[in-house]
Amino acid sequence: MLQPRFSRYVIDLNRPPDDAPMYPGASNTELCPTRFFNGDALYRAGCAPDAQERARRRSAYWEPYHHALQAELQRLHRTHGYALLWDAHSIRSEIPWLFEGVLPGLNIGTASGASADASISQAVADVCAQHPQTSHVVNGRFKGGYITRNYGAPAARVHAVQLEMCQNLYMHETPPYAYDPDLARRIQPQLRAMLQAALHACEVLYAA
Repeated sequence: MLQPRFSRYVIDLNRPPDDAPMYPGASNTELCPTRFFNGDALYRAGCAPDAQERARRRSAYWEPYHHALQAELQRLHRTHGYALLWDAHSIRSEIPWLFEGVLPGLNIGTASGASADASISQAVADVCAQHPQTSHVVNGRFKGGYITRNYGAPAARVHAVQLEMCQNLYMHETPPYAYDPDLARRIQPQLRAMLQAALHACEVLYAA
């Protein structure tokens, strides 16, 4: 498991190094974000990171993470003959600056099918269908960010799935934004089953 240690407001590891928009025509967060998720400015006037500071952050934080991720995928591929990348994120259920209305609880993305075999996303969706109390969607508003799109290569036996989970499934979305163990316990079995289903789908794909 690779887990970032620095805030997404320092640098967004799920954005391309050239800061190209992931969703053209829609509001996008940046490689070095300058706005909160409500659209408000993150920095005081004149204090946003300049080109030199953005390059420093990319070198200090973005590149080491992606080097580690690439190395781990290569190790898994050598060991098993294939690799499954499960890219897990969470987000507020309502962010008008980014999308209209309320997000489904679980948002599964495979870059519209380009980053993982269809049998994998179907296996994950089948698990979600067994838990109708939690809404879900496949390749909806969030189809997968840079990590999913860059590393998912089904033809090379590397599959990438992004899960964007609404925070109200495990915590409070209002101050003080507390983790809720009772909520978390309700969703954890489903998350475990989704991941197990994705792994099993890979095993079936590459069964000897």
